[in-house]
Amino acid sequence: MKIQNVKGSMDYLPEEQIIRNKVINTLSNTFEEYGYLPVETTTLCYYDLLASKYAGGAEILKEVYKLNDQGERNLALRYDLTVPFSKIIAMNKGLNLPFRRYEIGKVFRDGPVKVGRNREFYQCDVDVCGIEGQYVEAELFSMAFSGYNKLGIDIYIEWNNRKFLSGLILESGIEEALISPVILSVDKLAKIGEDGVKKELESYNISKNSLDKLFSYFKINISDLKSTFEASNNSLLKEGIEEIINLDNYLNGLGLNEAKFTPYLARGLEIYTGTVWEVFDKNQTVTCAIGAGGRYDRIITNFINDGNTYPAVGMSFGLVPICEILNKNNEENTNSLYDLYIVPMSLDEEIEALKLANALRNKDIKVMIEMKKRKIKKCMEWANKNNIGYVIVIGSDEVKSHEIEIKDMNNYNTNKVSIDDIDAMIDIIKK
Repeated sequence: MKIQNVKGSMDYLPEEQIIRNKVINTLSNTFEEYGYLPVETTTLCYYDLLASKYAGGAEILKEVYKLNDQGERNLALRYDLTVPFSKIIAMNKGLNLPFRRYEIGKVFRDGPVKVGRNREFYQCDVDVCGIEGQYVEAELFSMAFSGYNKLGIDIYIEWNNRKFLSGLILESGIEEALISPVILSVDKLAKIGEDGVKKELESYNISKNSLDKLFSYFKINISDLKSTFEASNNSLLKEGIEEIINLDNYLNGLGLNEAKFTPYLARGLEIYTGTVWEVFDKNQTVTCAIGAGGRYDRIITNFINDGNTYPAVGMSFGLVPICEILNKNNEENTNSLYDLYIVPMSLDEEIEALKLANALRNKDIKVMIEMKKRKIKKCMEWANKNNIGYVIVIGSDEVKSHEIEIKDMNNYNTNKVSIDDIDAMIDIIKK
């Protein structure tokens, strides 16, 4: 048997997992600052739920992992956290709306594997159900800038509106039945360019005049939207324009200048009904989107189907590409996983080592104790190899005198302190 990971899945050793934990903790704290509360949903779902026409659409179903249980029920692994969120709202009708939640958990997609995109990966999602309009969307943009800034990642956001994009397609003279396939092709514009998208769209027998008109609209500025389409009777287009102008006013008021209106941004999933956006690393350490979101007002409304509307909007923070950026940014980082290494010289000093380590751990010092009884030289080599800044050796003399020496492995200095003076030790270690 060849021992290996499934393609598109990864194990994470401590150095990597510590970064992942930092990202998760930072984002969780940010979400809660904005009023979002944690939930956990099931990884296993009924396939019919994920395949619902109100869920991700035909394209995403190509990447769903399907399975059967012993009762021959058709199940699948969740491919995102949005549909399970919709399920929570549908199954818990007593929830007070608006309901804000965040969830951080594994999802699975049997799609292409590349840097920043695995088949088994975590999603960090925030969603709110029960609020219409662009006010909450602007707050989500603000939260995105806050969260990524705390992680030390400089970002910009590209955003658009699906009503507007669908309206542009109709305004170009393309028939309504082709809106979805045209959006799927337009979504690839940044990857395959205008010529590549036009080549795809030619297979739908769309006239050159319509394509030229559509791509000319993709160069329009927000300030020109109303005047350009003033004479149009396209209600979908005009509704999208109003939402774009509203959101732009909020973003300008918040000073979020790195949020860029991008008329061709599509976000291919059919669930989106209004504003859509994608987050990118300004330094292009990774080139794929490191976060994305949008408004999806129909999913929960149609799931519940009780005559009421359940508007919803949310976004996902990409843990895998975020960690890829942080790993690359920290390649030269020599920080240790431990603050201190304690070496007891013999059995008699081991209890003292444990007592001292526990006292320091209670003060949030990360301590490793030598337990293999290696010689001092080997211990010092191990400390250097693991970039541990401070070492304490405890022998019979230290126990008798009640004094220890803290060795600074970077400057080769030593500091003598009482074995009971924990605060003095912390001052030295944390200086």
